[in-house]
Amino acid sequence: MLTKRIIPCLDVRNGKVVKGINFENVKDVNSPVALAEYYSANGADELVFYDITASSDGRKIFTDILCETAKKVFIPLTVGGGINTVDDFDRVLKCGADKVSVNSGAINNPDLVNQAAKIYGDQCVVLSADIKRVKGDFHIFSKGGRIDTGIDAIEWIKKCVHNGAGEVVVNSIDTDGVKKGFDIEMLRVVCNAVSVPVIASGGAGCINDFITLFNSLDGVDAGLAASIFHFGEVKITDLKNEMKKNNIPVRLFS
Repeated sequence: MLTKRIIPCLDVRNGKVVKGINFENVKDVNSPVALAEYYSANGADELVFYDITASSDGRKIFTDILCETAKKVFIPLTVGGGINTVDDFDRVLKCGADKVSVNSGAINNPDLVNQAAKIYGDQCVVLSADIKRVKGDFHIFSKGGRIDTGIDAIEWIKKCVHNGAGEVVVNSIDTDGVKKGFDIEMLRVVCNAVSVPVIASGGAGCINDFITLFNSLDGVDAGLAASIFHFGEVKITDLKNEMKKNNIPVRLFS
């Protein structure tokens, strides 16, 4: 049985890691380089680096801070933000990324996922889906969760997976930063729709939220969180030890 992954997320703005609630009111946390080094050495299975304003600012990702961060990471690194072309994939991979995350770029260019998957392989292409409930339906949001595209989230995810996305990060805007647990309802619908790995993001507030997540949904391969790790509210080693006690397959740090 595959182990369940624990993935800290670095939301980066102007060279600093930031965190907010429901994608709003973001505040500075720390240096992405320092945090990346810490997580790489202290039990994280992977790391995600998002330049959260690259798409909304209409610019490319900051490669200097990304390169410095990648040098400190000895676990798989996924990078996203301002990924609009195959050339953007090439650029961040050369900076040290192992996988590339797309959201707004794929919405603007629906063939981007297919193009990138053909060149770099499905395992390199991660679909990051920012989802929010709108009148009872799941909608895809773009530009860092700022714009409601009106696109049905589940159909969009299915289409992108069909085109070559090898992994899906489900970012629940409704639960982001609220710390009351992952969006089990949303995640269940996504897991039932696709067969690729699904990463849960948004809502983790304590160790038990991860236990509930993995015990509730076999189809979820990983749990992603930010502030509870950044502020030391949950230590990854403690989380993984508790997962083991609950018979959840996990890679223990040694």
